[in-house]
This record gives sequence, C-alpha cells and structure tokens, in this order.
Amino acid sequence: MRKWLPLLAVSLSTFMLLVDLTIVSIAAPDLARELHSSFAALQWTVDLYVLVLAALLMAAGSLSDRLGHRRVFIAGLVVFAAASLACGLAPGIGTLIAARGVQGAGAAAMYATNAALLGTVYTGRDRSIAFGVWGAANGAAAAAGPILGGFLTEHVGWRSIFLVNLPVAVIAAVLARLAMPGGRATRQGRTDLPGVAAFTAAAGLVVYGLIRAGDTGWTDAGTLGVLTAGAAATVGFLLLERGRANPMLDLALFRRPSFAVLMLGAAALTAAAFANLVFVSLWAQSVLGLGAMAAGLVLAPMAVVAFVVAAAGGRLLHGVPARHSIGWGLLLVAAGTALCMLVSPSSGWAALVPGLCVTGLGVGLSTPVLASAALAAAPPDRSGMANGASNTFRQLGYALALPAFATVVTGRAGQVLAAGGVTDPAAARQLTGGGYQDLLRRAPEGVLRAAYAAGLDRVFLISAVIAGVAGVAVLTLLRTPAPAPTTPAPRVAEPARD
Repeated sequence: MRKWLPLLAVSLSTFMLLVDLTIVSIAAPDLARELHSSFAALQWTVDLYVLVLAALLMAAGSLSDRLGHRRVFIAGLVVFAAASLACGLAPGIGTLIAARGVQGAGAAAMYATNAALLGTVYTGRDRSIAFGVWGAANGAAAAAGPILGGFLTEHVGWRSIFLVNLPVAVIAAVLARLAMPGGRATRQGRTDLPGVAAFTAAAGLVVYGLIRAGDTGWTDAGTLGVLTAGAAATVGFLLLERGRANPMLDLALFRRPSFAVLMLGAAALTAAAFANLVFVSLWAQSVLGLGAMAAGLVLAPMAVVAFVVAAAGGRLLHGVPARHSIGWGLLLVAAGTALCMLVSPSSGWAALVPGLCVTGLGVGLSTPVLASAALAAAPPDRSGMANGASNTFRQLGYALALPAFATVVTGRAGQVLAAGGVTDPAAARQLTGGGYQDLLRRAPEGVLRAAYAAGLDRVFLISAVIAGVAGVAVLTLLRTPAPAPTTPAPRVAEPARD
C-alpha cells in the first residue's frame, strides 16, 4: 500500500484545487447576502481564481523542471492552504477576491507538477492505474464542487467551503514529504519572468474583455479596446517566447501535430463539459427553486459516472491508443451536451440526467489520458513544461468559456424576453444572475422559464460543437509515439530529503 501514498497525495491536491473551481457558484446567493456583493463582483471570485491558475501553470511547470517537482508541489500546498484560510475569514468581497487570486497561484504550483510526479514515481501498468485514479479525481472534482458546496453552505455556512481545504492540504503535504521522491532538477536556467508577465496580461485582458462584453455589449468602445489590447498582448507573448533561450513555453512543441491537437483537446474538454455547469446550478436554484444542497446534487450523475469510468479506465484501457480514449471521449461529451438540450420551459432537473451521464462517460474516458499523452508528446526534459501547458489549456478553456457562455445565455434569454414583452435591457442579466424571484413581479413566469431554458439550450449547443470538432481533430491528428524502454520505477519506500 505504501507505493500508492504518492498517488493519494497528488489525487487529494487535485480534487481540492479543482473543486474550488465550481464550489463558489453554489454558495453565490449566501455570499451576496452576507458580503453585500453584486453578481458581477461574485463572478470575479470564480474568474480570478481560474485566471491566475491558468496564467501561472506553465511558469510553475517550467520552474518545477529547475527546482524539483516535489519542492514546488509542497510550496503550492502551503500557499493554497494559507489563501484558503484568508478566504474563509474574509470580511468583505474585496478581500475574498484577492485571496482567491493567491489561491490560484498555489493551485498552479500543485497542478503543474501532478502528472510529472506520477510519471516519475510509476511505470508500466502501475502508471496506467495511477493516471486512471488521478483522472478520476479530475473528472469528478469539477462536478462534485457544487455538491460539496451545497452541503457545506446549507449545513455549515459558506465560509466552510474554503476552511475545509486546510486539513486536506495538511494531509497531502505530509504524504508528499514522507512518501514521495524528492526528485532533481531536469533543466537549468532562470524562470522566464517576462513570459509570465506577458501571458498573464494576455489572458487577463481577454477574459476581462469577455466579461465586460456580457455587461456592456460587443460594440462598446471599452470592450473592443480591452479585447484589442488582449490580442496585442497575445502576439507580444508569442514573439517574446520565440526569442528566448529558456522560454516559459517552448513554441517548438507546437510543431508536433500530436502536441498541438492535445492542447486543443484539453481546452475543448473543460470548455464543453464544465463551463456550462455554473449556469445549470443557477438555473436549479433560481428557476426550479431548489436549495443549495439539492442544486448541487443535480450534477451528481455526471460526477459519479466520470469518477467510475476514469478509475476503471486506467486499468482496463492500458495499451489502448490515446487518440481513441481522448477522441471518442470528446465525441461522447458532444453527444451528452447535445442531449442536455432537452431542457424546456416546463422541465425539471431530471431532463438533464441522460445528457449528464453521457457527458460524464466522455470526461471519464478522456481526462486520465490527456496528461500522460502530453508527457509522451514532449521530450523528457520538457515534462514539467508539457504538463503545465496541458493543464494551462484546460483551465484557459474554462476561463474563456465561462464569460463567453454568460454572454450567450444572457443574449439568448434577452431575445426570448423581448419577444414575450419584457423589453427592459437589464432583465436578461438579472434573470441569469440570480434575480428570477424579483423578475416574477414584473413578468409572467412562463416567459422567464422559457428565456432561461433557451439560454441553456444555446450554451449546450455550442458546447456540443466545441467538443465534436475537437474530438474529430484528435482522432485525425494524434499519433501514438513509439513505446520507450521500460525502466524500473524509483523506490518510494524510503523518504527522500530535499
């Protein structure tokens, strides 16, 4: 059993940091009341965490190649735990948002090293099992966040959704220190700080532009200015990385079709499978009138199926080419999100069960293989960078899709409201932002339910298209590399010291 302790440490950290992506959404009504916050401010408690996580993942992966994967992993746990404590004690929304940003930095250090640590500790069939269990934690966490968040919010209070991280972080840190090989640096050189700054600016400007578009519209001069600046920063980042000897992201990796299509698949998976869940949770609470716990349980079918399939897949799919697991997994996500379009104005939560189950099947098939496939598609001395890039594209997919989907839901809902006689331009934002009960005083319930259902259907349709295109691309372009010679796994019985 001792050989699986490193896997337990990595899986606990992964589950914890990914749960924090979605756990806040279910507690939004309680947060808004206690902290006297607007919905736009609350959106930043989710977006800033994801943005910092995505922006720093590649830098953390590159740093871990130089300092050692375990050292960076444990440092991330410490930062994440301290920031979680600050979130749980936050006196106001500003403090909470800032602490969530620091949380994202700690999460980046953990997430960027996870696959590299597993790849170092385990080989052969053990590696397949390890990545399967780790993939199960990935697949279940995003959907389990609202469930856990609903339970804690309803029975303990919203602050507990952050404070619960503290004992988990301590356990993971102790296990990592005692049972995980320390590892050595695989690359020399300085961290690419200009690259980190340029990438952070590019990602931040684009995400902010998408959020602003949802509030002020796509033709607003400020929105266009921010998005233009984001595009310029992205070009600047690419030009900067091309000219550096030790870049944060080696652009030469993208000359390999397999690596490039894996990054596409990583972004598409989180965008299509998870970004829409925030709006499902809000729909369940506002339109269906469910409590926080019940609204979280609406997503249980996806979480359970993803966990079971990912855990079994690591053992049963050993030797199956990665392009089949990832490609067909993405196509199943496309089918599942398309099935979720069955939501109608009169639907209850059960209308989503078939689609969520099929989506969970696709998530469970593709998630465990993405990380190991990214490692296989890059040179060994770029393992931290490849893992960081894979996880970065996953989080960027979520970070970019979330505000874009918010704009889609609001826009489509606004069209239906206008057709039903509700011409107030702010009504759609109020509807999708949790103001359903207030709108009932000014608009017929049937029109409001139809508007929200139409918005959800449009988001599910876009999700299906994203996953379908990515699935076909992976099946077409991803090639399995020749197997490397099998080497004995490093011993983990004796604790290593940094």
